Amino acid sequence: MGKGYRQGRLGEEIRKILSEMLLREIKDPRLQQAMVSFSDVEVTSDGSYATCYVTILSVGKEEEAKRQEAEDVLAGLRSAKGLMKKEIGRQMKLRHIPELIFKLDTSMEYGRHISEVIGKLGMEHEE
Repeated sequence: MGKGYRQGRLGEEIRKILSEMLLREIKDPRLQQAMVSFSDVEVTSDGSYATCYVTILSVGKEEEAKRQEAEDVLAGLRSAKGLMKKEIGRQMKLRHIPELIFKLDTSMEYGRHISEVIGKLGMEHEE
């Protein structure tokens, strides 16, 4: 079943609020050391859970350093979850604030990997 109109609007509004908080209000050093953004927020049909997909831009780091940075960022987001839920409730005036679940968005790495595989096959796209 597809995502409903209301869930889409809720998700987009939550993503805007969280992104704004990340820029201005949350001062956790684990979040300040990396370039972090929310790529998407999916709200369940009953509105009880919101899965927040987090993108971390890491340039020139080894795989182990990237993995550690991702764990630190997710830990920082989990520790700020209460503040985030409070702000969502204040701005959106919802009766029930969804429980926030943070997941790492790996779509950029996957896309980069697919591009490398296609490049190795010699099947470059034409413009």
